[in-house]
Amino acid sequence: MATAMVIGAQWGDEGKGKIVDYLAAKADVVVRSQGGNNAGHTVVTGGKAYPLRLMPSGIMYPGTICIVGTGVVVDPKSLLEEMENLEKQGIDAKHLQISTRAQVVFPYHIRLDEAEESRKGSRKIGTTKNGIGPCYADKINRIGIRICDLMDEETFAEKLKYNVEQKNLLLEKLYGMEGFDYETMLNDYLGYAEKLRPYVKDTNYTVQQLVKEGKNVLFEGAQASMLDCDNGTYPYVTSSHPTAGGACIGAGIGPHMMQNIFGVVKAYSTRVGEGPFPTELHDETGEYLRNTAHEFGTVTGRPRRIGWLDTRAVRYAAALNSFDYLAITRLDILDGMEEIKVCTGYEYEGKEVEEYPADLKFLGKITPVYKTFKGWKEKISDIRDYNELPALCREYLEGISKLIGVPIGIVSVGPSREQTIVLKDVF
Repeated sequence: MATAMVIGAQWGDEGKGKIVDYLAAKADVVVRSQGGNNAGHTVVTGGKAYPLRLMPSGIMYPGTICIVGTGVVVDPKSLLEEMENLEKQGIDAKHLQISTRAQVVFPYHIRLDEAEESRKGSRKIGTTKNGIGPCYADKINRIGIRICDLMDEETFAEKLKYNVEQKNLLLEKLYGMEGFDYETMLNDYLGYAEKLRPYVKDTNYTVQQLVKEGKNVLFEGAQASMLDCDNGTYPYVTSSHPTAGGACIGAGIGPHMMQNIFGVVKAYSTRVGEGPFPTELHDETGEYLRNTAHEFGTVTGRPRRIGWLDTRAVRYAAALNSFDYLAITRLDILDGMEEIKVCTGYEYEGKEVEEYPADLKFLGKITPVYKTFKGWKEKISDIRDYNELPALCREYLEGISKLIGVPIGIVSVGPSREQTIVLKDVF
């Protein structure tokens, strides 16, 4: 059995797509286990960037089975548009499989997402307004519509009618917004169903069998550990579980099938949306990093918040996920820095804070403790051997590995597939 998992160790946007794309070269299967089209990965190869939203990053390899798993929420219109756009660029999506158990996103989810964010005002979460949270809410409320329901016209029509009636009442009475026409939505989604039907499979069975057969199976996480609905900075989190445990549930496998768990760590920190961010920079250094790295959301285009690397938060993520290795990304962005700070822990009123606080008010009061590393001031994007990295660069990498307590398995020195240094080859 050969499996690997790629998990974001911070607040998302760590460059997971690039790491998945690199590992997928030797994978037989790539499985996306949670999230929806609120997640954005960008794969760069051959000098060309391919922005992906719902599609697993392994889609770039025609011989690799790509699975949208049970824990994912699927907007059929968005997925079909993404497939068409890829095909226009010469990327065939016919090796895609979509779980019969995945939940379906509808226009009423999107409108409710927009309405609730607007209603919250200053208390807004900062969602992408793609209807992901309301879709997961329906799932937990046991009124959600699954892909298998969408494939059965009679079942689908009955369930959709109930939901449209309920959501129209909510939109009209609570939010003062216009509802939806049932017949129009029914016909639209039956059309999507026919286009997606060839790709729909019992992917739980597929994944379980392929793992048992000893195939190379790669599990791809969306978002990141600090956005986990239970263990992240709640309520400023996503609506699913972007952790290794969540991946088991969302892919339909048991925990003993999960090996070689990579925590993807950006060499500095970023965050999109609201919520506490202890190492956030509001100065010229933050602006320099944002502009040098082009830190703007793949899905939203929003400027990302920038901060120094927070190894205290990553240590927490490492414990949540049982990371086997770190994959350090965007290291080359630090090439021009005279010095680089790293948060090693937190203090409150002069005393060490040992745990990662759940209380966001308290988290907002803590003081980060920093260690300063000297910058290497050399271009590293053409280096392919770890030992050829500048000594000060290796000192930084080994320093953060020690602080987090997890060995480094991969180092990314640029956006393209080729700009990768591998210390641990899992397939």
